[in-house]
Amino acid sequence: MKELNINGAVVQAYPLTAAQRIHFYTVSACQRHELLNIGTGFYLEYSDVDFDTLRECIYDGYDKFECMRLRFSVQEDGSLMQYLIPKEDREIKFVDFSEWKEEDAHAEMERWTCIPFQWDNGPMNEIVMIRLPGGYVGLYMKVHHMTLDSSGITQFYSYVLQLYCSKKFEGTEAPKPPMSYLKQLLLDLKYEDNSPQLQKDTEYWHKWLEAPEPLYTPFSERNRLLELREQMGKKKLRAAFPTGNIEAAIKVYDLEKESTDEIMKFCTENKVPVASLLLLGLRTVFSHFSDNRTDISVKNAVARRGTLLEQRSGGTRIHFWPLRTDIKPKTSFLDALRIVQAKENELLRHANYDPILYMGEVSAHYNAPQGASYECTTLTYQPLSIANMKNVSLPEINYKSKWYSNGVAMQHVYVTVMHRPTDNGMSVHFEYQKNEVSVDELEKLYYYLCRAIFRGIEDPTRTIGEILDWM
Repeated sequence: MKELNINGAVVQAYPLTAAQRIHFYTVSACQRHELLNIGTGFYLEYSDVDFDTLRECIYDGYDKFECMRLRFSVQEDGSLMQYLIPKEDREIKFVDFSEWKEEDAHAEMERWTCIPFQWDNGPMNEIVMIRLPGGYVGLYMKVHHMTLDSSGITQFYSYVLQLYCSKKFEGTEAPKPPMSYLKQLLLDLKYEDNSPQLQKDTEYWHKWLEAPEPLYTPFSERNRLLELREQMGKKKLRAAFPTGNIEAAIKVYDLEKESTDEIMKFCTENKVPVASLLLLGLRTVFSHFSDNRTDISVKNAVARRGTLLEQRSGGTRIHFWPLRTDIKPKTSFLDALRIVQAKENELLRHANYDPILYMGEVSAHYNAPQGASYECTTLTYQPLSIANMKNVSLPEINYKSKWYSNGVAMQHVYVTVMHRPTDNGMSVHFEYQKNEVSVDELEKLYYYLCRAIFRGIEDPTRTIGEILDWM
């Protein structure tokens, strides 16, 4: 912690957390700052919106959510310090797209999403009130990933929506205010100061370095590792990295509500997390594309929101950890799911460790190329959606949401599964490097993912080997 003089005002500044350092490391490697932009839209089929009141609610959200007032200051050595400004009074614009084609309106907002923020002492978000064709109105929001993750974004939208409803509709309660980002930040920094829990986590992750070196598994028939082995002349190479062509797009596949309900029912009855089921589905697909190999590693995004303060303080809290399991063909689907669940629980208990530090330790231990990975894909599951948070006093209003591509990605494929605001069915979002990954590969990945999951749900006593044979 240190004091900074920002435009004549002295502010208390703090170092980045481990979750923020992940993002800073990534964007420093590619030098494309729009990589950390998250662009979203949330729209209601309700043309009679009072935009003056909505604007007031947004400003109130700025006041209550400290992370929305976060700024970064670039230091002489190139590092960043973070601090809060006391009040956000920037103009909140209104843009009327009602005379546009809807696809053109979304294309324009995607263009906004590709515009990077100015790091040094500049605002890290932008909110625009929107009117779309067809009677939909709502908000477009672009945030910097070092200030908010998907959970925080959903909380902010929900807070503004519920606050608006409390002002305009009788009998609607005002939302509970969020908790302090600064308070959680200080706890995170305290953990990093050689705390007893840090020592336990260090021991856990260092034990994993005693295991044999993992092996990269592909997401399609085209094996990136085999390509690299030939290009680099290293027949024993076991880790892979993208080509460097990071131009990206997003492809979305919607799972029917009935099929989503099957998944949710199965997970509830068997007391397993949905994320564990998705991870098992993915690792089964990767096994299929690697001659039924049993030792598979998937990168898992861990939200780290176990306490009430963590859940409601906003910020970015995601750490990315390899979930490595060795599941034999004779293992039943349900037993395999328990194995994945147990491993995921282990990760959750030790997820506060610095992933960037661990990446360096892995690379040094196995003498792997810098930036290489054993996981072809990262999975994020977002159980929280506006659909299950919307105010019960407005049941007839239709909702829709949109995630806009920022145009770049550092992985070949990044898988995000979230729930639609319209019916709470699942949507599977593939962010992919569009010059390196074909839509045909994505379609096959989605097809096999669903096939693996639903073959297992139909009969949990089926073995993983049987499911692989049917793929």
